[in-house]
Parts: sequence; C-alpha cells; structure tokens
Amino acid sequence: MLEHRLKADLGGGDFGWLKAQHHFNVTADGNPAHRPLGALVVWNDDEIAPGTGFPMHGHENMEIVSYVLEGAVSHRDSAGGQGRTVAGDVQVMSAGTGIRHEERNTELVPLRLFQIWLQSRTRGGEPRWGSRPFPKAERAGQWAVLASGMPGDEQALSIRADARVLGASLKAGQSRLCRND
Repeated sequence: MLEHRLKADLGGGDFGWLKAQHHFNVTADGNPAHRPLGALVVWNDDEIAPGTGFPMHGHENMEIVSYVLEGAVSHRDSAGGQGRTVAGDVQVMSAGTGIRHEERNTELVPLRLFQIWLQSRTRGGEPRWGSRPFPKAERAGQWAVLASGMPGDEQALSIRADARVLGASLKAGQSRLCRND
C-alpha cells in the first residue's frame, strides 16, 4: 500500500545538531494522521551534524534498519557490535530483549540517513547488529532486497519482522524502476 505524505505535513524539527523529518507520529507534536502501516512504525529522514549524534540509549523488541544516504554513521552497542556504515549501505539492529547503542557522525560532513523501525514479529530474542555493503550496480534501475524477515531473502540483512526493505537507484533521466522478476 502506498500512502503519500506531504513534506509540509511531517513532524520533526531542527534541533541544531539534528534536522529530523518524521513520516510517522512519533512525538507529541507529530501529525496524528500518520499512524503505523502494519509492522512499519517509524520512518525518519535525519540529518546529523558532524561530530554529533545520538548518545547511548536503549531499545527492545524493535527492528531498526538504517539506510545511509550521505556521509557515514558510526555505531557502537552493548552487545559488542560496532562499525561504520557509508552512503548507499545499510545497517540493521534487532533489539530483542534489550540493547543500548549510540549512533554518531564522526565525519567532517553532514550525515543523512533513513531510520526505519519495524515491530518484531515476536518479543525477545538475542540482540544483534549487522552492516554490509550492497553493490550499487545491482540497484541501478532495479529493486534490491536490503533487509528482510521473509523466506527466500538470504542475501539481505536479516530482521525479525514480517517485512522486506528494498532499495533502488535511478539513473539520470530515469523516471521509473524495472521489475525484479
């Protein structure tokens, strides 16, 4: 299902170090009409200033997929996961029984990323984090499965949600995507 949400109707704001656009109602001042869509409960379009980021904080029973649009995000968590994910690549965190983490922009340029939160299909589970590069050529004009909890998507990063997160890149002048059969 597609639902068009106008930029002017999004929640969020400019907090100095963070410019956030919330596609779902995640704060008291958010748009109450922007309710979850199935397992999808959060889609934030965030810009994080250089040398800043989200300090250590916790989550549980949530699948968090981050798609880096520009720059790089540095991750560290209480389960021992850590790494750097660059533009065009994806990281996932399955919070499970509970995990504490931080997401920082240690670069000299702004970081832009999508933060996508999906409800876990079951409560609990071992917390985990993962990241991997995805060949950009495979996404040129084609959908590629980036993260999935669905059977048959073994090449994607694994999440514990009944969902599939796809990505694609349009070439200059291209206005639509080819089907992936």
